[in-house]
Amino acid sequence: MMNYPGVIAGDDEVMKKIRLAQQHHKPVDGHAPGLRGEAAAAYAQAGITTDHECITIEEARGKIALGMHILIREGSAAKNFAALAPLITEHPASCMFCSDDLHPDDLVRGHINLLVSRAIKLGYDPVAVLRCASLNPVRHYKLDVGMLQPGDAADFLLVDNLHDFHIHSTWINGIMVAEHGRSLIPRCHPLPINRFGTSAKSPTDFRVPAAGSTIRVIEAAENQLVTGSAIATARIADHAVVADTDRDLLKIAVVNRYRDATPATAFIRGFGLQRGAIASSVAHDSHNIIAVGTSDEQICRAVNLLIAEQGGISATCADESMLVPLPIAGLMSDQDGYQLAQHYADINRFVRQLGGPMQAPFMTLSFMALLVIPSLKLSDQGLFDGETFSFTSLFIAEADTHAAAT
Repeated sequence: MMNYPGVIAGDDEVMKKIRLAQQHHKPVDGHAPGLRGEAAAAYAQAGITTDHECITIEEARGKIALGMHILIREGSAAKNFAALAPLITEHPASCMFCSDDLHPDDLVRGHINLLVSRAIKLGYDPVAVLRCASLNPVRHYKLDVGMLQPGDAADFLLVDNLHDFHIHSTWINGIMVAEHGRSLIPRCHPLPINRFGTSAKSPTDFRVPAAGSTIRVIEAAENQLVTGSAIATARIADHAVVADTDRDLLKIAVVNRYRDATPATAFIRGFGLQRGAIASSVAHDSHNIIAVGTSDEQICRAVNLLIAEQGGISATCADESMLVPLPIAGLMSDQDGYQLAQHYADINRFVRQLGGPMQAPFMTLSFMALLVIPSLKLSDQGLFDGETFSFTSLFIAEADTHAAAT
C-alpha cells in the first residue's frame, strides 16, 4: 500500500482495497518512507503488516513496536542493510530480507543468499539470519513452501557450510532445479504483450520556455529512492531553460507512452552526466518513458529509441547510442538472463563514460517518477511534491523565493 497519505486520511477507496485483501487472508505490504509517530501508528492500525522503506534503524524500531515486520532491503539502488542489520539480533521474529529491485548484472551474482552470507560474516547468529531469510517470510505470507517438517514438500538448499554459504544446489518439491549456480528449469518463450501508443517526439517537445529565473530542482542520490527538493537559478538560452552541466543541472522528462501527449519536463541534480542522455520505459508505477539528459536533442534521441523498440533502456551521446530492448510490456526481456546481464553491464559502462557517477543510474532513474516517495518527483502530469501530496510548479515566483530563503 504505497498511498500512505490515503491510508492515514482514511480514504474510502484505499480502505476498501485493504479490506478486500484482508477478506482474502492476504497480508498488506507497506511502503511508507520516513513515516514516524502518530502517522505511522495510524498506518499500522489500518492493517499494514510490513515496510521495506526504512532507512534508519530508529524508524524501523518504531514500526516494529507498532506490530509491523521490517523487510531489510539491499537492492541495486536502495541499500539499507548496513543500517538495519542490528534488527537481526534485536527482533529476529520481525525481520525479513528483500532486494526490492536488482539489476540483471547484480542478480546473476546472487540474491537473498548474499545477504545471508554477509550477515553471518558480520557475526550474526546463523539461525537468526536463516530465520529472517526463510521461516519468517514463509509464515508471514503463508507461502506454500516446505519448512523441513514431516509431510512437507522437499524445498531446500544444499550449502557447503553455514559461514561461507556457497549454494551447491536448490530443490523444489523434491526436484533439483539449480546446481552450481546454473538453473535447470527449462526455458520458456513467452509471447510479448505490450502497449505503446505514443509516436516519435521532436527536440522542441522538450523545450522549456523561460517563465521565470528561479526553478525547483529534484535532488537524486545514489543508493536512495527518496529525493530532495532544491531551488536554483535557471540557465536561460534563447528564451528557454536549458541544462547546465557545470552545476549538474540536467533536464528530466516524462513521456506518456500510452498516448500522444506533451512531455512533462523539469530539472534534476545527481546524475552527473556531462554529455548525452539516458532513458527508460521502466518508471514506477505508471511505467511511462523517463529520461535525463544534457540537451533536448539527446533526450529526444534516447526517448525515440525506446518508442521505436516499444520499450527498453537507452543511452545516447553525439552519434553513438546503446539500447537494451524490453519487448514484454516495456518492462521485461525475452533474452537469456545471463546475456541480458552482460548487455546491462555494457550499457552501464557506456553511461559512466558520459560522466555519470552513479553505479545504478537506470535503477535510480526508474524511481524519479514514483510520486509517493518524497520529496520531489516528476510524472507525465508535471512536478509532484511528495510532502504536500500535490502538484507544484517548476518556476518559483520571486516572492516565494525570498520566503524560502528566509
